[in-house]
Amino acid sequence: MKDILNTAAATLAAFILYSLLGRIDPPLLLVLNAFSLVVIFFSMLKGELFGVVLGALCGLLQDSFSMGVFGVAGLSKTLLGFMAGYVSRKMNVIPFFRNFIFIFVLAAGELAVWAFLYALVFSERMITGNALFFFQPLATAVLGSSIFALARRLKAPQT
Repeated sequence: MKDILNTAAATLAAFILYSLLGRIDPPLLLVLNAFSLVVIFFSMLKGELFGVVLGALCGLLQDSFSMGVFGVAGLSKTLLGFMAGYVSRKMNVIPFFRNFIFIFVLAAGELAVWAFLYALVFSERMITGNALFFFQPLATAVLGSSIFALARRLKAPQT
């Protein structure tokens, strides 16, 4: 039950951050993907099945912000949750540099899946915000690795 409450709180925080970034400066939404960080973090902790369900929910929540087809982000985040949970069980992604690379590769893969699905569904050009969109994996990896490092420091026993 505690995990579900923590997950709901993190998802709510991502929702609020996404809403605030959209109000402050809409191109910021193209640079940072807070929902992906929530999915990656809890998939690493709880495994791929939890990641699949959370990815679908966070993706559909993110889709609710868009005017596009409902489900494109849902499907890409579902795959993200599975991959994050599966890979983190097979290899150690806790050290900062490995965590950065892990998040970067996952975010780039999610972006590629999302772009592919977007191209299949829509006949118009993708909105890239003067190429800011392509910095999303880097910004997400920098922020995610920093948050993971901070969380490890806060969780470590104080001597």
